[in-house]
Amino acid sequence: MTAPRLELRGISKQYPAVRANDNISLQVQPGEIHALLGENGAGKSTLMKIVFGAVQPDAGEIEVDGKAVQIRNPHEAKAHGIAMVFQHFSLFDTLTAAENVWLGLDSGESLAEVSARMNKKAGDYGLQVDATRPVHSLSVGECQRVEIVRALLSEPRLLILDEPTSVLTPMAVQSLFNTLRQLAAEGCSILYISHKLDEIRALCHHCTVLRGGRVTGAVDPRQESNASLSRLMIGAEPPPLVHRAVALGALALEVKNLSLAPDSIYGVPLEKISLQVRAGEVLGIAGVSGNGQQELLAALSGEDRRAKAGSIQLFGQDIARAGPARRRTLGLHFVPEERLGRGAVPTLSLAANTLLTRHESLRAFGWIDMAATRALATRLIERFKVKAGGADAAAKSLSGGNLQKFIVGREIDAQPRVLIVAQPTWGVDVGAAAQIRAELLALRDAGCAVLVVSEELDELFELSDRLVVIARGRLSPGVPAREASIERIGQWMAGLFDEDTAAQAKEADHVQA
Repeated sequence: MTAPRLELRGISKQYPAVRANDNISLQVQPGEIHALLGENGAGKSTLMKIVFGAVQPDAGEIEVDGKAVQIRNPHEAKAHGIAMVFQHFSLFDTLTAAENVWLGLDSGESLAEVSARMNKKAGDYGLQVDATRPVHSLSVGECQRVEIVRALLSEPRLLILDEPTSVLTPMAVQSLFNTLRQLAAEGCSILYISHKLDEIRALCHHCTVLRGGRVTGAVDPRQESNASLSRLMIGAEPPPLVHRAVALGALALEVKNLSLAPDSIYGVPLEKISLQVRAGEVLGIAGVSGNGQQELLAALSGEDRRAKAGSIQLFGQDIARAGPARRRTLGLHFVPEERLGRGAVPTLSLAANTLLTRHESLRAFGWIDMAATRALATRLIERFKVKAGGADAAAKSLSGGNLQKFIVGREIDAQPRVLIVAQPTWGVDVGAAAQIRAELLALRDAGCAVLVVSEELDELFELSDRLVVIARGRLSPGVPAREASIERIGQWMAGLFDEDTAAQAKEADHVQA
């Protein structure tokens, strides 16, 4: 019999506040796509970092192709044919995509040769990567593609993917799946971490389920339902969302003919963007990553203050040139798509990270009431069921999903009048995603105006009252979510929406107003 490509026996890892892995054993066969499923904080990412040599286990054994190995660092992992795509990217912002990939290769190739190989590999798998662009100019989805291409260039025999589709469009997901099936057919083994149960059932041959750092089940996901996988993962099925009918309130956020030139050569120009969001409404914005979402969000959040006076209004007040602090004072809160670095400072505690947008604990003359700051962080941890080592835990010590719950919870708890949120459930398990979406709908029911930017169409259809699409810096007409179809939205994502229809939709909005 062929030896397993990877075998783990009795892997354990203890951190000061939590036992991340507790006596975990599993096997991955050659050519197998093996899912690792578990709620946020179940120990999945820690286990994969152990396999990749980024973290050392306290106990246990690792075998690769039947041979016992000690993987002390990622360099040794690569020598064993192991590559990993992390959920939180490891890219240098000031370097180009090609330079980032070039630094990690030991092939002796020139930068031009690496760029050419990147473009070919990206083209083969439909991943649309521009090797010449600096990373700081890329969206989260584009960075994810760079990481995937970098891993594929090493021709791995074991490929570890941690939430690889969290910010990919449905079309890109299918392209990636074709790539992974092709790799598996060629003998590459794949360890696939995802919270998307439909993906696991459609793609994977085997599934190991973790809960609380322990293996709680091993199943063939093709023989399971979403409900049965949910029960294995979180012990229950997530409650269904209740989308109540709510009378629309006052016009909360209005954008009128917003046009902005890109602030870099790689940016996307915004062209005559117009939208309205009323109190008690969720407006969803769909679109392929890199079509102007970053530029629009920067203008709405106050990070980019170049907008023409009067083009952005909040409850009738002109905020086009106002900064983020002024907008928060007026009731607008914002959740960026990048968790670490923008949503939270990695090295600061959760308590300190509340001070980025919540100033209740600030006192006269610049003093900070640290007891009040910790109390706020503790309340957020408890309310949003964040798995963390308390209010003093560093943001970077949390799993991606738990950090997302904390950041989204920080802004929801502020009781905003307008909430703009990008990728609200990126990398979040089904139970936590249901909780975040329910909290967003509860805000909307309480009269908040909610603007959601997401690349997950299922999420937008579940949350939104109205949907628009952004494509090449232009906005489609709005359509009630109940009247929209995935096919129609997919066409609009390619930019196929008619200007006359857009003009009619805007006129209808004015009549309704």
